[in-house]
Amino acid sequence: MNWLPRDPNKRVLAICGAVAVAMVGAAYASVPLYNLFCRVTGYGGTTQVGVAAADRVLDRTMTIRFDASRNGGLPWEFEPLDRAVTVQVGESALAYFRATNTSDRPITGVATYNVTPYKAAPYFVKLECFCFTEQTLQPGETVEMPVLFFVDPEIESDRRTDDVTTITLSYTFFEGEESDAGAASGRDAAP
Repeated sequence: MNWLPRDPNKRVLAICGAVAVAMVGAAYASVPLYNLFCRVTGYGGTTQVGVAAADRVLDRTMTIRFDASRNGGLPWEFEPLDRAVTVQVGESALAYFRATNTSDRPITGVATYNVTPYKAAPYFVKLECFCFTEQTLQPGETVEMPVLFFVDPEIESDRRTDDVTTITLSYTFFEGEESDAGAASGRDAAP
């Protein structure tokens, strides 16, 4: 440790400084590393994101249920257009969700998602999704948002998922940071 000063006081200061820098670095790296961990393992219902459809379709079928909720402070209506679909494992399917801004101001929302049961999450693959994408809706505006997905045929090789016949895809919308802060708080925006 040639980089440490010989003076004991300066040595303690240098070590504390290095620890502080390491802690700040770890704090910034923790979110991306946690997201990577969740995507790889399916931890907490995190699905996989695919770029191409499955290479095969199996005879096994799954019922995919859709759930929609919103943060209590978000003045939107949010619902799946279909409550459930039945698909074959490996078959690509398309589902739609509808959001309506019921307020008198533009609002930006962001959706998060999860899949249950958690043990099925690594096999639920989304090809197209509106999650984590800011959606700005004008007062009274309604949009339909697609989700293109499939259940990975690799689910067949996981004995823990033999009992899985239904998978639930849940989305929750939250008000995003891009919403008009002045309108949200009831104040006039600065000119």
